[in-house]
Amino acid sequence: MGIDPNFEESREKVGEENGLDVWGPVDEPEQLGIHGSHVAVDYDICVADGACLENCPVDVFDWVDTPGHPASETKVEPTREDQCIDCMLCVDICPVDAIDVDASRS
Repeated sequence: MGIDPNFEESREKVGEENGLDVWGPVDEPEQLGIHGSHVAVDYDICVADGACLENCPVDVFDWVDTPGHPASETKVEPTREDQCIDCMLCVDICPVDAIDVDASRS
């Protein structure tokens, strides 16, 4: 099951990390929540294959370390989500549907 596209209604904003909204629940290191708003990455299902980072035409993503997380010990963070051009390539290319882009959340 991929990221919940309605996470802003179904989850609580529990804080910020690196300037990005974090949506819970969070219970580190096993549960990390969703990071970002306009470009949102569900850290709990992200397997860090890197396709989004390598193919994003405007370099929205950076690698971040998530030691101890069961899916992968690195994640892609939408560090520059404000640069997103809504091309949806990251959404289409993610093998586990961990990314959601929603222009109405920008």
